[in-house]
Amino acid sequence: MLELLRVDKTYRSRGKPPVHAVRSLDMEVGKGEIVALLGSSGCGKTSTLRMIAGFESVTAGSIALQGRRIDPLPPARRKVAMAFEGYSLYPPLTVQENIAFALKSQQISRMEMARRVEAVARLVEIEDILESFPRAISGGQQQRVSLARALVRDADLYLLDEPMGQLEPQLRAVLRGRIKNLLAERGMTAIFVTHDQTEASALADRIAVMEDGILQQFAHEQELKNRPANLFVASFIGEPPMNLLETDVSRSEGGFRLSVSRDVAFEIRGDALDCAAQKALEETPRVRVGIRPQKIAVGTGEVRVRIVSNQWLGDQSHIAGESGGKLLIAVTPSRVTARPGDSFQFALDPRHLHIFGADGTCIRHAEVS
Repeated sequence: MLELLRVDKTYRSRGKPPVHAVRSLDMEVGKGEIVALLGSSGCGKTSTLRMIAGFESVTAGSIALQGRRIDPLPPARRKVAMAFEGYSLYPPLTVQENIAFALKSQQISRMEMARRVEAVARLVEIEDILESFPRAISGGQQQRVSLARALVRDADLYLLDEPMGQLEPQLRAVLRGRIKNLLAERGMTAIFVTHDQTEASALADRIAVMEDGILQQFAHEQELKNRPANLFVASFIGEPPMNLLETDVSRSEGGFRLSVSRDVAFEIRGDALDCAAQKALEETPRVRVGIRPQKIAVGTGEVRVRIVSNQWLGDQSHIAGESGGKLLIAVTPSRVTARPGDSFQFALDPRHLHIFGADGTCIRHAEVS
């Protein structure tokens, strides 16, 4: 459906060094698939969206949609609908006219146009401001108008740039569900940009994690959590983030010993590793290990920690404990009474460890339980 092949984007300004915003990006999006571009500010996700839409030129590589190459085409000929983060509404037109503007070139009847505008306005809850002008409505309402203007169109691809960033949390949660249902029911192919992991998980079939212009991993949410490709994905995906600890590697009987500190070490059996992981551990004196906070058992185990903080969030406790100068975060659904300064126990099961090599790539994933 959509194919990006080795796409690069470099911004050049006179007197300034070039900015390599997107680096050799390869990505395929299937028909009817909803994809999130997830990453921090400046990671290249919006530049990618704008190159697909045609508002930024491609420095290198190609973009194809429905089997036809579109990167040389002007935006109007790409059959792509885009909702901008900055709204980009027409000030002289009412909300209703702004939404309907994209339909005028599609040669549909006034009655059908009115029906579609009313339906999408109801979807994003702006039916009571259809006669208003952009200057008279709030930023959140303007964002919903921009979203409605994109969704009302017949397009091969829908691009949504931070589509709900200005909305209050309750309305955002409602609209996420409605938009997900609309896209799924109509088999609409969509890519949206977000920095919000919750939004990406709620809306997307697959998530593309980007950093420094590079696609780090493109996978389903559970795969990103259970099988992160590298240290960045491991630390970026998940709330709270994965605990990452530097360890010294030494051989032990039947496997390897990974030592975090004098009091914290893990024994990894050789038969629990594939050949590549064994080779990496044999050749690398230091690696990082990662464990999800939800995989640390609290109140039991051989690791003694000093409680730094203990927060009850209504449905789970987030406990920070320090051992040998290393901070560990644990999450448990139970309420824990430990106070800062108390001595406490954590249990870290080696089966739940991810191991990352010297270059940051994951050489061993935790066992899924």
